[in-house]
Amino acid sequence: MPSFYEFFAGGGMARAGLGSNWHCLFANDFSDKKAKCYRQNWGDSDLFVEDINKITTNLLPGEADLAWASFPCQDLSLAGNYIGIGHWASKDQTRSGTFWPFWKLMRSMLEEERGPKLIILENVYGAITSNEGRDFSAICSAFSGSEYRFGAMVIDAKHFLPHSRPRLFVVGVRSDLGIPMDLIAEGPVMPWHPEALVNGQDQLSVEAKKRWIWWNLPIPTHHGVRFADIIEENPEGVAWNTPSETRYLLSLMNEVNLAKVEQARVAGRRMVGGIYRRTREDAHGMKRQRAEVRFDDLAGCLRTPTGGSSRQTLIIVDGEQIRTRLLSPREAARLMGLPESYILPTKYNDAYHLAGDGVAVPVVRHLAANIFEPVLRANQRMVDIAVGE
Repeated sequence: MPSFYEFFAGGGMARAGLGSNWHCLFANDFSDKKAKCYRQNWGDSDLFVEDINKITTNLLPGEADLAWASFPCQDLSLAGNYIGIGHWASKDQTRSGTFWPFWKLMRSMLEEERGPKLIILENVYGAITSNEGRDFSAICSAFSGSEYRFGAMVIDAKHFLPHSRPRLFVVGVRSDLGIPMDLIAEGPVMPWHPEALVNGQDQLSVEAKKRWIWWNLPIPTHHGVRFADIIEENPEGVAWNTPSETRYLLSLMNEVNLAKVEQARVAGRRMVGGIYRRTREDAHGMKRQRAEVRFDDLAGCLRTPTGGSSRQTLIIVDGEQIRTRLLSPREAARLMGLPESYILPTKYNDAYHLAGDGVAVPVVRHLAANIFEPVLRANQRMVDIAVGE
């Protein structure tokens, strides 16, 4: 059974994606609220609640096959003004600066000759371009300098769920391990390697490029689940808006978005869409709150209700009837691929924050099935052959 460490674990969504055939040796998060949820779903034994800066190698048992790190993304997204990871050593340390203490820990594990076979980083799409690409280059140089072969992919949860959520995944393999040739492509592969990532790779150092891999990840079959399929008629934790509240939301829409609502009204079937409130400049340069809607059978990217981001509002259009309300905690969990049995925090904001901060479960499973597990199996076969089994 392969083993793993889960850093910045949140509610354990990476663990859920890896599945029951993987064994967690150690998990870490700083948030007491998330830790409570983690323990409700996974038990007490594996989780250590502490600042990553205070984690030392003596706390990490054994030699893990994989280390997963979904390090905080706020400073690598629009909500964080792209402050980036480069200021990690300053007095005003950013949240994404937690990458460096994590990497120091990985380097120490290598020095102890028990570095993880695989290291996986997950973050927002903006990590590729933040600080004019210097953050991405720094991450890649960290892998290269530790003699890991590595490559990055942008994977959108929409390939697995009715949820538009593009995320950057960097997958590194320790230098002494072999990689099956069918996992390596000759060049960029769509949709995993968009133009921004290709440009980011082009800016890497010569040494980093030598260790770069274009991962050959298969495209999954279409999941067939629509946004409407995950919606609850009688949700827990939220109430339907009053007619006046719905009219107010519609009043915040411009002509383009109102036209989308009208098209949904005459569609001849119930239409489910998502609304986000945004601050936009009008024709006179004045900033105004706007409501923007989409009816493409996809939820907009879940965001945490902090850092200037709004919570997602549902709009249900069925002929002349238009209803609105916030997305429920269970609907948010479904959009992340969590099972119905997953225990959510009782408070709305805590549950929404947990989902918005997480990694989509089926994305992790797809990576595990098509990269992590094949690499580990191939190397285990080599070990078995070497010892004559």
